[in-house]
Amino acid sequence: MNFLELAQTRRSLRTYLDKSVEREKLEYVLEAARLAPSWKNMQCWRFVVVEDAAEKAALADSMGETNPGRKALTSAPVIIVLCAVPKESEVWEGKDFMMLDAGLAMEHLLLAATEQGLGTCWQGLFTEQKVREALNVPDDVRVLAMTPLGYAAEERRPRPRKTMAEIVFQGKWDQGLV
Repeated sequence: MNFLELAQTRRSLRTYLDKSVEREKLEYVLEAARLAPSWKNMQCWRFVVVEDAAEKAALADSMGETNPGRKALTSAPVIIVLCAVPKESEVWEGKDFMMLDAGLAMEHLLLAATEQGLGTCWQGLFTEQKVREALNVPDDVRVLAMTPLGYAAEERRPRPRKTMAEIVFQGKWDQGLV
């Protein structure tokens, strides 16, 4: 599968089969995340792999009652929690490179999971302190996102994407790509 096919295939999935993720596939997606680019190569990201049912339930409880992500976190065999160490990144001219770097690492992970035949669903709406307490994350580390990881129990169709003309400009903001 080439890169564009991979990007077109990735979906946010919320239900997973009751099937374990092979250790080599888990390590593969984590290696892909580890290889992501980062500001000054500081690699601020950290990952917590959660497979214990009680810990997964605590992560689901960090979300609001109506958050559809709760189901994803309890049905998947693995949850990967994305953390970052702020002192291993910088803010420059108001740009928080920790967020960008962590996002790049997570995107590498999501795409690698798709390549391995696994489903994911980026989750960001949770109470950080509850996740921190459930996983013993130190106070100087941020909990930024998490994703379930497993074999899909559903098939999702592609969602609409904006056209190139809506998002790409050439030379100046008000000039379309020629």
